[in-house]
Amino acid sequence: MITTVTLNAAIDKTYYLSSFPLGRVSRVRRMFAEPGGKGINVARVIHQLGYPVTATGFLGGYNGEWIRNALVKQGISNDFVQIEGESRLCLNMLDEETGVSTEVLEGGAEIPLEAMEQLVVTVKRLAAQSKIVCFSGSLPGGVPNGFYAELIAIVKEAGALAFLDTSGASLRSGIEAIPYFTKPNEDEIVQLLGTQTELDMSKDIADVQQALKEQLISLNNKGIPTVTVSLGSQGSLTSVEGAVFRAKAPLIEVVNTVGCGDAYVAGMAIATARELPAEKRIAYATAVGSANALTEKAGYVNNPDVERLIANVAVERI
Repeated sequence: MITTVTLNAAIDKTYYLSSFPLGRVSRVRRMFAEPGGKGINVARVIHQLGYPVTATGFLGGYNGEWIRNALVKQGISNDFVQIEGESRLCLNMLDEETGVSTEVLEGGAEIPLEAMEQLVVTVKRLAAQSKIVCFSGSLPGGVPNGFYAELIAIVKEAGALAFLDTSGASLRSGIEAIPYFTKPNEDEIVQLLGTQTELDMSKDIADVQQALKEQLISLNNKGIPTVTVSLGSQGSLTSVEGAVFRAKAPLIEVVNTVGCGDAYVAGMAIATARELPAEKRIAYATAVGSANALTEKAGYVNNPDVERLIANVAVERI
């Protein structure tokens, strides 16, 4: 089993509009509402790909009850800690004329100490039953920056692998607990190592690739076995215990990019749980992330798309 942890769960609402000009009334053509938050997106993709998964984290209020009921309807096992506050709403406005996506994200409810203590117990119990525990997303109010690091230590003690996909102070603190996998962006990887190197993605990709390669290996040397950094349309770089690979995603007609990173984490978690070789893990994760871009909803993939796309993913060691 894989467990996903979403501390700041949400109802994700995606609005499709013919156009989205600021300062004017806009009529919604279509709307989708989904249980969301990055970890829930990861759990849904894992479930859709047929691997056992349980989602946990915090849920509260009417929105939290809606999220729990929706997960049950989708067949996703869940074991959330109940809080008194209201789980958040996250809005994504898709301008169909320009293809531009605009997101508006609420901060989430304040989490009391008692709920955090309860989640520690829940994560410890689920980690003992899991191969991998994925920590994804931002921290809600009241949760200290070091909470992910505390949970990662618990997961490792239980004998499971910890995945970490967050940003800012929680990423910097979480890295100190040495997760098995992390996925910083190109700016964050420089901050993590405290170097003065600036990465300019407008430069020649070979220069960026070389600079990132050195940063990735440095994180491997700190004890983190697998690190992926996205290069956007140029693909991604992944280091696995000192070996660095570049993945190039297949060319597709993109429908929606929201949730692709979460789908990538889901694919990497499944491939790692199945103990696939490094190149195959990266190829599978890349195909799953690309498959999400073919759907209208964040955190959704179709297995036939994954199987078709994986044959067109290029992974090379650099």
